[in-house]
Amino acid sequence: MTVAHDDHVHVFDAGPREEDLARCVHCGFCLQACPTYVVTSLETESPRGRIALAKALSQGDILPTANVVAHFDLCLQCRACETACPSGVPYGRIIEGARSLVQQSPDRPKSWRVRQFILRVLFASPWRLRLAFSGLRFWQRSPIAPKVRRFLPHRLRQMEEMAPKLPDHRFNPPTVAANPAGAIRGTVALLSGCIMAMTHPRTHEASVRVLARNGFRVLVPRDQGCCGALHVHNGDPEAARPLARRNIDAFLRSGADYIVVNAAGCGSTMKEYTELFAGDPVYAAKAATFVSKCRDILELLDETGIVPPTGRVEERVTYQDSCHLVHAQRVRQAPRNLLNAIPGLEFVEMNTPDRCCGSAGIYNLTQTEMSRVLLADKMQDALSTSCDVISTANPGCMLQLDLGVRLHGDAQEVVHVVELLDRAYQAEERLQGSSRLDPLQAG
Repeated sequence: MTVAHDDHVHVFDAGPREEDLARCVHCGFCLQACPTYVVTSLETESPRGRIALAKALSQGDILPTANVVAHFDLCLQCRACETACPSGVPYGRIIEGARSLVQQSPDRPKSWRVRQFILRVLFASPWRLRLAFSGLRFWQRSPIAPKVRRFLPHRLRQMEEMAPKLPDHRFNPPTVAANPAGAIRGTVALLSGCIMAMTHPRTHEASVRVLARNGFRVLVPRDQGCCGALHVHNGDPEAARPLARRNIDAFLRSGADYIVVNAAGCGSTMKEYTELFAGDPVYAAKAATFVSKCRDILELLDETGIVPPTGRVEERVTYQDSCHLVHAQRVRQAPRNLLNAIPGLEFVEMNTPDRCCGSAGIYNLTQTEMSRVLLADKMQDALSTSCDVISTANPGCMLQLDLGVRLHGDAQEVVHVVELLDRAYQAEERLQGSSRLDPLQAG
């Protein structure tokens, strides 16, 4: 099955590639790495089982019935199986291809049609998202919300419970930010994205300050938007492409040396834009250039070396590996190196830091029961460290872990790693009585 677009065929839309499927030798190394298999012990809820289903679907041996699609739906797409696989099976590409086949089928379940419609409508235009989040902010601050909440159906109460507690402001990007006292090492363009600018503006602000403190001139292109990650993960690459084209053009036009992302899920998709535009006569080369510049913020800071902070952060901190950073981008050591560079910070590892927390994009909304099981396991692991702070590298993980703290924790703080580094630099400036200008203001 293929889909024509712009007078050529995108390989990505044609379903799983035969050569990818053939790489699986059914060894079973992936089984204990797969969170859903660990919980269910069912072959159909393992990577190996889903690959068999994907192969049967692509060959037309089965139809995307509700029963078949349920197995794809329960997959977190955490890609832990890729890390465990000795044969290098590109499971992420296989499952995305299989989901693409489901979305193209007229027989696909109604829930998939609804999901596709919502993602296409909400993320196609930034103002629609802002309007939706403005409504959520109004609801959260409304005096009638606590009275109405107890009358909501269970499912709606769950969704309301998972909703991010929105801050009073959203990220207001500077035109340009730089450390006015230091030499410029290069120019970076920061992805502000779609949701994160409204849910975690402080993470963006910390990112700008830390990058500037480490000698980078920071740009935040105004004409950027959603990266298309949620669409790709949900089998709708056709809807992702116009979003990706907009970002490719906006970031390449900026002339930045690096394109920096502080959301691991977005970063993994952006680094795979070459897959999204394979065979595209116009955007294949642009996508390759874009990908060559793309870095997670923690990856870049570790790769280029940071200015060692001298300010102390007296906290006991554990770290949750964001799946799309550790398994998709293969960035494991960088966040740990940065945490260990902060004076006063006591870093304590979890037992299984790279086991998914159950967020997985919109998974906590579509598969709430399994998501809560995985979250409870993750919180037990995190709390066993007696930590004060749980750090991670993705906004979805932060929202899920915030929920975990409310359900299972003891007032632990959940933050992005870059925020802890920012605190160390700010503590240093307070200690020194520095008059250094805030780059967010100086820009």
